[in-house]
Amino acid sequence: MSQTVKVDHSQSAAVISLTAQGAELADRLVKLGAAIQHQHKPKPFADAVQTLFKSSTPLILICATGIAVRTLAPVLQDKYHDPAVLVLDEDGQFVIPLLSGHEGGANEWSRQIAEQLKAQHVITSAQNYLKPSYVIGMGCERHCPKSVLKGLLVETLAKADLTIKHVSAIASIDVKADEVGLIELANELNIPFLTYPAVTLRKVEDQLSYKSEIVFKEVGCYGVAEAAALICASHSVTVNGVTANDAELLVPKHKNKQATCAVARCYKS
Repeated sequence: MSQTVKVDHSQSAAVISLTAQGAELADRLVKLGAAIQHQHKPKPFADAVQTLFKSSTPLILICATGIAVRTLAPVLQDKYHDPAVLVLDEDGQFVIPLLSGHEGGANEWSRQIAEQLKAQHVITSAQNYLKPSYVIGMGCERHCPKSVLKGLLVETLAKADLTIKHVSAIASIDVKADEVGLIELANELNIPFLTYPAVTLRKVEDQLSYKSEIVFKEVGCYGVAEAAALICASHSVTVNGVTANDAELLVPKHKNKQATCAVARCYKS
């Protein structure tokens, strides 16, 4: 999922417009560096948009959401494969992440463009009105030095344009509860260090970017850094009788020779 790391869709994105006013906005987006190409009223429209979509090109569609939905419906796969798609009104007042909000990075991309245009960033959930909270998940070899862990942490945060000051907690598996390097790092940052048993970490295994059989054989879950971050950041949310984890994986597992690190995000009031 999201892939949701530092978002830079501008190097491959296409913006499509249908009206003269929309074309002016599209040209502005290209000048701002939000996209590298602009197609105005391509013909046939559906074929042109679907071809770009199937080639994994991130899209900015300046049109009604109904047009965007009907055009893309025949070529949709799933949130793990579809490129990010944004819909904007021709006045540039609203930016809507239509597809691949988390995994494809559309939510973050939308936020970036909204800032550039001084527009309203519209996410179809309450998250837009809450504060983001960032949690770090870490795993490491026994006796991994604090300096190595801190270096990896800084590298991982940089992938999402975050710094140490954004981190609210460090999490890991319970077998690491006495890991000196992790404890020292959390103490230095003055944040909690929390650990969870493997059975708890397995509750979010469907959200992992990769399930490792090797890790499962060693500790009883399919991943430590990502799962610990997600569990620590999560709140239990029930919708239509289904309980789900409201945290999202912002930066998938990043590693060096001695440790792994991941970033999860949730929204709190």
